Amino acid sequence: MKEEPTHYSFDDLVRDKKTSWTGVKNALAQKHLRGIQKGDRIFFYHTGDEKSVVGVARAGGDAYPDPNDRAGKLYAVDVAPVKAVPPLTLAAIKADRRFKDFTLVTFGRLSVMPVPDALWK
Repeated sequence: MKEEPTHYSFDDLVRDKKTSWTGVKNALAQKHLRGIQKGDRIFFYHTGDEKSVVGVARAGGDAYPDPNDRAGKLYAVDVAPVKAVPPLTLAAIKADRRFKDFTLVTFGRLSVMPVPDALWK
């Protein structure tokens, strides 16, 4: 999951202890978000000037209809922090051949994307 740190940072998530991830409008990002299930691991990625994975979070439950969406088409998920990690920059990810087909590299504007198990390692 990607977010601009000036809007909501990993430190904000740690402070709040949990948040509802809402407002995702892109259809493909929504597809990925709807697939999130309780306990799923989540990389928290800061966009903007940082462009780095900065933390690991966990889904507090399965995705559910976004309560802020009057049309009833969007989903949300509750997220809780697990731990901060040393920043892993987008440049470092792009430089590692194991990530050449990773959605963050091939379609970087997407705000929610799956991370294959092999890449978690």
